[in-house]
Amino acid sequence: MPNNTLQLTWPNKELALIPSVAGRYGYQWVHPSDPRYCETHTLTVTDRVDGEQVPKEDGRAYSDRADLKPTTDNLLVLGESGDVLEALTRVPELAEKYLGKIKCVYIDPPFNTAQTFANYEDNLQHSVWLTMMRDRLEHLHALLSDDGSIWVHLDDVENHRMRVLMDEVFGLENFAAEVVWQKADSARNDVSGFSADHDVILVYGKSPATTLNRMERTAADNARFSNPDGDERGIWFSGDRTAPAALKARQHPSVYGIQHPISGEIVYPAKGRCWAVGAGRQLISLNQFGEYMAVKPDLERRSAESDIPTEKLRSDVPDYVLVEQDPEKRASFARERIGQGNWPEFFVTEKSFGFKAYPPKEGQPPRTWWTNEEVGHNRAAKSELKALFPGQNPFSTPKPERLLERIIHIATNPGDIVLDVFAGSGTTAAVAHKMGRRWITCELIEDTMNRFTRPRLEKVVAGEDPGGITVTKGERIDATADGLPEGLTADEAQKLTSLLNKTIRGDDALKKSADVRAIKQMVKTTKSPDTINWRGGGGFTVAKLSPACFDYDEEYDTVTLTEAATGDVLVDSVCANMNYRRTPGHPNFDGVRGRMRLAVLEGTLTAELADELISKLDDGDLLTIAATGVTDGVSAHLRTAKRGCVVTHIPGDLFQTRRVERTN
Repeated sequence: MPNNTLQLTWPNKELALIPSVAGRYGYQWVHPSDPRYCETHTLTVTDRVDGEQVPKEDGRAYSDRADLKPTTDNLLVLGESGDVLEALTRVPELAEKYLGKIKCVYIDPPFNTAQTFANYEDNLQHSVWLTMMRDRLEHLHALLSDDGSIWVHLDDVENHRMRVLMDEVFGLENFAAEVVWQKADSARNDVSGFSADHDVILVYGKSPATTLNRMERTAADNARFSNPDGDERGIWFSGDRTAPAALKARQHPSVYGIQHPISGEIVYPAKGRCWAVGAGRQLISLNQFGEYMAVKPDLERRSAESDIPTEKLRSDVPDYVLVEQDPEKRASFARERIGQGNWPEFFVTEKSFGFKAYPPKEGQPPRTWWTNEEVGHNRAAKSELKALFPGQNPFSTPKPERLLERIIHIATNPGDIVLDVFAGSGTTAAVAHKMGRRWITCELIEDTMNRFTRPRLEKVVAGEDPGGITVTKGERIDATADGLPEGLTADEAQKLTSLLNKTIRGDDALKKSADVRAIKQMVKTTKSPDTINWRGGGGFTVAKLSPACFDYDEEYDTVTLTEAATGDVLVDSVCANMNYRRTPGHPNFDGVRGRMRLAVLEGTLTAELADELISKLDDGDLLTIAATGVTDGVSAHLRTAKRGCVVTHIPGDLFQTRRVERTN
């Protein structure tokens, strides 16, 4: 990192954190070389959940998303997020699958608000919180693909510190946006100060190669567009026909006069501006309203109209006038073309000119202000959970599915991997699954996982989750014979009808009025049918973090084995910590790394046993023997018996320790 890059400093930043309480948010400071921090845990598969996609029903409306093939390569893990991330980045089998291949990370970490909830402790001190987040962000950075992005959901307690921390880890040049989500739909009366209406989501890319999808245009987005001339290309609005122009040094070549075919006036761009398109492109359109020719410019008038000094004007840039100078013929021809409709890009109106702007075909870029009407609010999210878990209210600030739907839409495409290491109720994984994405999520608290996270995802797979984004409610649509009045959306028309009905509620004469009935017909709407987006199916693997195999005596600077360090648990751990790929089907050896084979021995290694293992090697292979006990002289004997083979003592040779005083 460059020396002039702004960095955040906090107490114990140079230290690391390890969990001090299993299954809860509790940490203690240790030196980064502490084996309890350096140990790589593995993931132990405990179960598998699968479901079938239900067939479509006649008479129901389905979206394209409902046709996506449900994903099966998904992972739900019980375990501490930091250790899970280390497993994903360091265990060879997992690293090969996930390292640099995650397209979207969304995390909703503990907000550090000094409040404690029933299923979610949120009371970490700033320094602990920042160290915890830094370590996780570094792993997440490694897991992200070059075109991926990370979305960190926060409130105003740590947002400003997190922004600097993410600049440090991801690079300030990769900052993409700070999204503001309107999480509340009303003020809270139980607060003494401000009632918080919003959260923020910090968005960073992995690199300049990060890709984001555009948003589909809504009816509200298109409300300002219409098609009064029957344009074959579709809806449009009359945009700005001029653009800002740099005029200090010399006249811009798109500053000139154009004769209006009806008024006959020579029209110039406004002062300080130029025509939005060049003369060649402009005349392709205008020649449909009358034939134009270039003429010598009137520089004095051009100077007056443009406010450009005469000496800076360009005499080589002509004005454009109509060949036909008879006012009546000129105007008649232009009006006839106007009446034909389907006007060109630059068109003539009765008194001026217009310039057509069309909605972008690829949609519009995502914006940073997300209202609760668009993506839901906390109360809606609570309703979604209550429908899944009646009679329970386990989470104080759950996130609505529509919020995650927007994030995942912007950040990914079907088949991409979405990662969330603070699962909670499982909203991220549930939405990712319904959108045809692969996902990984983990939850620290076993009770939360067993009562909420896993049951929710099981319901999604089984097609028994009707809420959230499973179904899109029908929208108001135009039901008139000739189309709604220009600029009026279907929602606005429905509100107008509702207000009109309230206004005339007590007036029988107005209720029977032909004029009122005519107005209602002009703004008549109907509700489109609900659209089904998810039909169940797919599946996920359930795993848990392996127990710790190594402990550390700080007083004596000694690494010891835990009670769990035996059998396959020990073998898996040694392979992971020595960066060997596990080979459980091999008759003689437990792991492989290139040409090197690994044998894990729970017991004492003798020279005779070493010779026996060497004899089982294939030609060209070498051997590392990791044993919990080693007799004197075995290492030298092995090197002599086969050059390149080595002995490793478990656990003494696995970690380079450094004695440090414990910091509380």
